Amino acid sequence: MIGERSHTAGPVTVPRRCGLVAVLGAPNVGKSTLVNHLVGAKVSIVSPKVQTTRTRVLGIFIHEACQIVLIDTPGIFLPRRRLDRAMVAAAWRGAEDADRIMLLVDAFRGVDEDTRKIVERLAQQTRPVLLVLNKVDLVSKPSLLNLAAELAEVPGVPWSATFMISATTGDGVDELAASIAAELPEGPWLFPEDQLSDMPERLLAAEITREKLYLQLHQELPYAATVETESWTEKDDGSVRIDQVVYVQRQGHKRIVIGAGGRQIRGIGEAARHELETLLERRVHLFLFVKVREHWVEDPERYRALGLTFDA
Repeated sequence: MIGERSHTAGPVTVPRRCGLVAVLGAPNVGKSTLVNHLVGAKVSIVSPKVQTTRTRVLGIFIHEACQIVLIDTPGIFLPRRRLDRAMVAAAWRGAEDADRIMLLVDAFRGVDEDTRKIVERLAQQTRPVLLVLNKVDLVSKPSLLNLAAELAEVPGVPWSATFMISATTGDGVDELAASIAAELPEGPWLFPEDQLSDMPERLLAAEITREKLYLQLHQELPYAATVETESWTEKDDGSVRIDQVVYVQRQGHKRIVIGAGGRQIRGIGEAARHELETLLERRVHLFLFVKVREHWVEDPERYRALGLTFDA
């Protein structure tokens, strides 16, 4: 048992634990913010734009003797386009791969239609589901208790526990981590102790730039824009040159991203470069190019680059 003292002389040995926990929820409930907080570093991008997370992201952290591998999944909603379907399929695949499932609910928003559909599907499986009410700093205690009771009464869902947290402030997150660690099975760790994610640096760099794109052009930028790292060149002085392409679907979208006199794209590049230098702990030379590719959302190669299934 964890924490049990040996009856013989010598150090106390605590068995190692490890497991995968899928973080599910509707769009914009705070999944990536929670994963980043638990990991202690940015492994998943965050923006107010719906469906910022497009593919499965692993965030890895250690709680005492347990290595917890969080699967940050795209928000689950009613898909209307091919890209929507691919992202929702990626989310449910993440749940299928996990030892435990965590459902994150925006306590301020309550049980919307997307959350209701997720709960109905979770009732069709048998793995324990941890209910986590997020953004509790925005909601009164009576409202939180009513929301928890409403979800607990849904028939068939194998709820294991309920937590009330704020992923932004960190309230309740330590208790959540301790509960997850206690539930995961004994076994060897899956990753080295200092590894925080399985995301390749090239993909992480593209995601960071896409985040800055969304943050600076949240209202103006169309949903279907993406960023790809075309080349990654190590320099003799220890710095790195990163060339990236921003793909948009219309010439008008390209003008929005570039901005008057190129000011918008320079601002995006500067913000991305500063964050990449912090993450990579070295100097970064970032070059951004904007290209129109009208039907990139129907290109199987783009889906493979994102780790998505084209025919989901």
